[in-house]
Amino acid sequence: MDIKIHSIRFNADVKLLNFIRSKVDKLVVFYDDIIGTEVFLRLDNSQDLENKVVEIKLTIPGNELFAKRQTKTFEESTDLAVEALRRQIRKHKTKLKKA
Repeated sequence: MDIKIHSIRFNADVKLLNFIRSKVDKLVVFYDDIIGTEVFLRLDNSQDLENKVVEIKLTIPGNELFAKRQTKTFEESTDLAVEALRRQIRKHKTKLKKA
């Protein structure tokens, strides 16, 4: 699976990039036909503490799944977005079985 990580208007450190890769790689356990993944890391302009935004776009055959989460840390946002994608994958697989 091809994983592209884009940090918008800042440089993400290697530790964060490795964390994100390890979390996204685990999605292969739930669906092994994942073509690629794009992860966007942004800092929201608000003064709120929950200004770390993670957007993940997952490309699978015939479809794209998307999750966006905003929390206090990139790690927490990544965890929540990956969990949302896991649920979407399960739902997608259920639809495929019914068809």
